[in-house]
Amino acid sequence: MSDAGEKVGPVVAAAHLAAGAMPALSEIEFAMTLMHHSFQRWMVRCMAAAGVSGLQPVAVHLLHAVAHRGREKTLSELCMMFNIEDTHVVTYAINKLAALDLVKSSRRGKEKTVKATEKGVEACRRYHEVREALLVDSMKRLNLDEKALSGIAATMRSISGQYDQAARSATIL
Repeated sequence: MSDAGEKVGPVVAAAHLAAGAMPALSEIEFAMTLMHHSFQRWMVRCMAAAGVSGLQPVAVHLLHAVAHRGREKTLSELCMMFNIEDTHVVTYAINKLAALDLVKSSRRGKEKTVKATEKGVEACRRYHEVREALLVDSMKRLNLDEKALSGIAATMRSISGQYDQAARSATIL
């Protein structure tokens, strides 16, 4: 137990990583891990509350992306959008969504395309309603600066590029 005036070290899951040249990066990694798991749990439960149970988080992401702006998307576009290397993950999720009649597949040349069905668009609309009622209302009460949140999101996207570059470099070690 530390004294009230004593500073506690960074909040991390791996002190040996935080002992390096950039402890704050370990704090970010731990925070991202917690947020990632919380967000995935939220998406699955929100979609279930919206009337569609049994989806994995990637399927929920894909359904929203496919419904986005009402235009069909190719599998390669979806993989790129979510930075998913394994196309089988996307194909499996799309097949599950199609089996639930939330999306339909077709072809554009040699490439498979996916478009949300009316049932899929309706599921996204209900998800939006649940999200507004249960998440957005409570987040608004935190009085967070939305411009600052947008800045954090931009920083997170930039950091993801650094992880991608480091991952590419790690493959040749």
